[in-house]
Amino acid sequence: MTAALALAERGLGDTWPNPSVGCVIVRDGIVVGRGRTQTGGRPHAETEALAFAGAAARGATAYVTLEPCSHHGKTPPCSDALVAAGVARVVAATGDPDPRVNGSGLAKLRAAQIAVDEGLLETEARALNRGYLLHAGEGRPLFTLKTATTLDARIATASGESKWITGAAARGVGQVLRARHDAILVGSETALADDPALTCRLDGYQGRPKVRVVIDRRLRLSPASQLATSAQAAPTWVLTTAEAAKARGAALAQLGVQVIEVGEAAEDAAFAQVCAKMLSARGLTRVLIEGGGRLAAAFLKAHLIDQLAWFRAATALGADARPGLGALDITRLADAPRFKRTGAMTLGSDTLELFDRTE
Repeated sequence: MTAALALAERGLGDTWPNPSVGCVIVRDGIVVGRGRTQTGGRPHAETEALAFAGAAARGATAYVTLEPCSHHGKTPPCSDALVAAGVARVVAATGDPDPRVNGSGLAKLRAAQIAVDEGLLETEARALNRGYLLHAGEGRPLFTLKTATTLDARIATASGESKWITGAAARGVGQVLRARHDAILVGSETALADDPALTCRLDGYQGRPKVRVVIDRRLRLSPASQLATSAQAAPTWVLTTAEAAKARGAALAQLGVQVIEVGEAAEDAAFAQVCAKMLSARGLTRVLIEGGGRLAAAFLKAHLIDQLAWFRAATALGADARPGLGALDITRLADAPRFKRTGAMTLGSDTLELFDRTE
């Protein structure tokens, strides 16, 4: 199962709207098949592993990180494929909350007289597919807030200069984070100030282009921006109000930008919640938030930040520089969002700390 989880981890950020699943098939103590969910969510891990194993799958044990599917979609059910291959036993790390599955995949296997075990490394499997589980269970993606600040939590000088606060090693790890997420999200201020490309430039990355998302309630993104002019090459979504879309959406849409209406103007945190639902409805399971401070504050206030990746440079800019977080309107310490540190690393003169939200 550890090997199956490692396979599944390789697909993070590349399989949405499907989960990234790993499957390892073992017969007489020898691995005879292995597979993971492929780009775009299919073929599924079990299909890949069974094709690898061939006839050796008969009488074998299949270790899968998520309950095999039991419904007909764009591919046949994996539970049926396991039955047809003649496996003797299936070990599933955790169940699939998708209402089309939700126990029925394992029930099919048991009905075919296949031995089924559940719960092996379940905690690890649920952590790996946390984004998919939130998508299926709560109707929202997992959100990771990535920020690069000085020691005094500033992201730019007073004039807006921000390239580069951290060094090359830290920026390289930032590309790894992009690779492991379905989409990269920024606010309109970041899009206007930095004119970012929001692409994954990790050496050797061969997955599909990341979805670039801009929350832009006034629809100020320029048709001449990098995001707009490259919209034919990489999915580019702009979430805005219905009024702004009607007034200024046509020019962006002609370039291939998807201008998505998410309702009327609202308080920042409320608008963030609506956007989260919209992104999940479009299939996203893992979203990396990269700026700016107002957007980060909105998602924190909405209790939507699940993970933090906080890069810190060994320098300071002072109180007149731009803060990494906007106002949270907190008057009591008891109301402050809480996180636990899950990892840390040194990257040249910079540091990276990883945090998970505590409930």
